[in-house]
Amino acid sequence: MRTAGVAFLASTVTAAALTPAVRALAHRWGFLDHALSSRKVHGRPVPRMGGVAIVCAFFAPLASLYFVDSEVGRRFYADLHHAIGLFIGGGIIAALGIYDDVRGSGARIKFVVQFAVAALMYWLGFRIDHIANPFGADISLGLVALPFTMLWIAGVINAMNLIDGLDGLAGGVALIAVSSTFAIAALHGEPLMLLFTAGMAGAVLGFLFYNFNPATIFMGDTGSMFLGFVLATTAIQTNHKSSTAVSLVVPIIALGVPIADTLLAMIRRALRGVPLFSADRGHIHHRLLALGLTHRQTVMVLYAVCAVLGGIALVLSFANSVQTALFLVALSAGAYLALKKLGFFSWSKARQLFDDRRRNGELRSAIRQVGAALRTAWTPDDVWAAVQDGAAVVGASSVALRTAAITVYPIAVAEGLQALGASTLSARFSLVGERRDDEYLELSWTDGRTEVGRDTEIAVEVLCEHIAVALERVAERTASGNVIPLSFTGSD
Repeated sequence: MRTAGVAFLASTVTAAALTPAVRALAHRWGFLDHALSSRKVHGRPVPRMGGVAIVCAFFAPLASLYFVDSEVGRRFYADLHHAIGLFIGGGIIAALGIYDDVRGSGARIKFVVQFAVAALMYWLGFRIDHIANPFGADISLGLVALPFTMLWIAGVINAMNLIDGLDGLAGGVALIAVSSTFAIAALHGEPLMLLFTAGMAGAVLGFLFYNFNPATIFMGDTGSMFLGFVLATTAIQTNHKSSTAVSLVVPIIALGVPIADTLLAMIRRALRGVPLFSADRGHIHHRLLALGLTHRQTVMVLYAVCAVLGGIALVLSFANSVQTALFLVALSAGAYLALKKLGFFSWSKARQLFDDRRRNGELRSAIRQVGAALRTAWTPDDVWAAVQDGAAVVGASSVALRTAAITVYPIAVAEGLQALGASTLSARFSLVGERRDDEYLELSWTDGRTEVGRDTEIAVEVLCEHIAVALERVAERTASGNVIPLSFTGSD
């Protein structure tokens, strides 16, 4: 326990010292979140590489055990396959996060890497072999154990990634959840998990000094995915000694907020006919903000909910089957009432969901056609023609495209901007995942709308991805030639 305390303090100090340095480098290199989407609430460019400080602060004190001749160090490396698994798996997930924060990666790449790492963790002994059944005997998974374990690890990784929407939210949720895991590890005598959870708690706490509202740095995908990985794997190992009635129930409840938020998001997007992993403003924290809570109040409310769920998870680690069943029934009823209050179960809006699904289907089909045209574009003029078609699809009155760094030639094109009036709504969309603000698609509407709906925004984001790929292809094809930059200005 003393070594766990030292690991906690060392991680806290390391994170607190590294975060300002990472923040300064992110500013210097332009790794900023420019808030170019309506779902963003910070409204200003903020460095997004804070996860690097979390990862370094987590690994530093644990790696030092290799060089210190101590009983704890010997016990740590006696369980070598678990230690190596967490180091290698965590390192791969962190590298994936860094790549996504710097370059941007699609959902397919993320899932391939996440599932591959999850399979590695299963092979190294981090596995879920049975599902707890508080109403009877536990259910052995058998051959399904591997895919179930992979789904758990990848699911928690993405749950933490999705809940990272407010200053300090993901970090605070992770800190509370990992504290619950630490307590259970102490009760079950898991020295390796004690060290890992203590190091994780310290790394998050040191980072939260700079991430709590108003945040001066974000953890980015590097931090959120790494937190999810550590929480998922340590929960498996910590709870495998629990009674069969609660072995998997405990970590699910401790991570109840991010897990529920993720499941609700996937159901909501499926019903609306939008991509399952497209971001929106329908998360739990967005609903709380809509009720009139401030940014800090929303975060504190969710902290309180997570603390209650963490306490329930600890209680359940001592509960028998009957007590667990009663707790689950009461918890389910409370969760339903709370989510209903937030508007998640509004049957009166069912017709609207079906109408939205129809419109989104038509919109996505039209954008796919524009994307097909961009995939066959070989000249700047081809790209620009498809961009104009895409603008028409989303009902825009004018469009402008600006890109310089993606291609070997600059492009500055515009259509209809001179004819715009004072009542025009304009919005700018980054071509490269909300990163640099010198490469963008700008659209304007004169139909009286006061904001860009999220469904339209998702369609434009998909269009931007197609445009970026097309421009890179055109650039590669013409890099060795004498290409005249496209520069067109006109009006509707």
